[in-house]
Amino acid sequence: MAIDLSIIIPTFNERQNVARITERINDVLLPLGCSFEILFMDDSTDDTPTVLHELAMRYLFVRFIHRTGKCGLGSAVSEGFQHARGDIFIVMDADLQHPPEIIYDMMAKMDEGYQMVIPSRFIAGGSDGGLNWYRKFVSWTARIIARLALKRLRKITDPTSGLFAIKRSAISGIELNPIGWKIMLEIIIQANIDQIIEIPYKFHARDLGNSKMRAREQVKYLIHLAKLVSRSEEDRRFYCFCLVGISGVIINLASYKLMLMNGTNLVIAFMISTAISILTNYTLNRSFTWRMRREKHSWTDQLFRYSLVSLIGLCLSSSVLLFSHYVMNGSPMASGILGIVSGITWNFIVNDKWTFTDKKTIVPPKDQLVETVKTNDKS
Repeated sequence: MAIDLSIIIPTFNERQNVARITERINDVLLPLGCSFEILFMDDSTDDTPTVLHELAMRYLFVRFIHRTGKCGLGSAVSEGFQHARGDIFIVMDADLQHPPEIIYDMMAKMDEGYQMVIPSRFIAGGSDGGLNWYRKFVSWTARIIARLALKRLRKITDPTSGLFAIKRSAISGIELNPIGWKIMLEIIIQANIDQIIEIPYKFHARDLGNSKMRAREQVKYLIHLAKLVSRSEEDRRFYCFCLVGISGVIINLASYKLMLMNGTNLVIAFMISTAISILTNYTLNRSFTWRMRREKHSWTDQLFRYSLVSLIGLCLSSSVLLFSHYVMNGSPMASGILGIVSGITWNFIVNDKWTFTDKKTIVPPKDQLVETVKTNDKS
């Protein structure tokens, strides 16, 4: 039987909290008149399954799946998606640090047409007051790393949240392979979701049971981020571009030093070494960074464009350095960093949009395609 909403709650030894969260969810949703289910995905090693069985006998909307030999919040949620029957999924923790009352606001935004709703601790009206100073530091670090590593996360203030709502249709057909505990990262990167909104909420302190956060989960989180970067073409392309740039600096300095040792004029050595690094960088970027792009321009045209962009980038970065140091009185190191960042940004964006542009495939109208087939059949 199809229902409106499935609330997926992963549990691990939460016997003290499962009944409490069930009752509070029921209090929120009963007045709304929507059909819903609570699906507990349980990996517990204590008597939590017994408590869940009693809840399922008492409430028709409660289901649970006890997993043995499988551990991990991410896999629990992704498996929960497969068993859930609702058109909308809400994922939340069982420890009541995610207040069930926020479901009302989440559903209101889903009714407005959003594909995904993310309650955030870090927008006006939100709070992470339920965490101690160490957990706040860990959360801040994880959040910053994620937003720096993955472009699609940069507009989201709370990308490491474990609380979110999403339409079934938004992840239908998407293969999810999360590592560790942050499945929402996987969803945002893997699924093509444009309509995302954040709403404020106050993160509550746990009052019963023990936290499951361990150092091992942090390691899994970093592995998961690296995996997501490798899957994200736009992020992978940027980091590959940076690695090629580093290799270009090494080649430039090595060839420059070698020519000076052989008595080459300073200016000539600099010009030749710069040309060599531009040529090697172009070759590597064409072979690796933008290898998935079908060539719209010939390689000679690309080389000319790449060289022009590189020279303009050099002028830009030098100008930023000089302005920062001599006009704004910035330190040499800070000015140098600003110059490098501006040059990298210019080179990457312009090469991506102009030098290595993709050849577009134009799909003919359906009636034209049918007519072509008919013509071929006659012949």
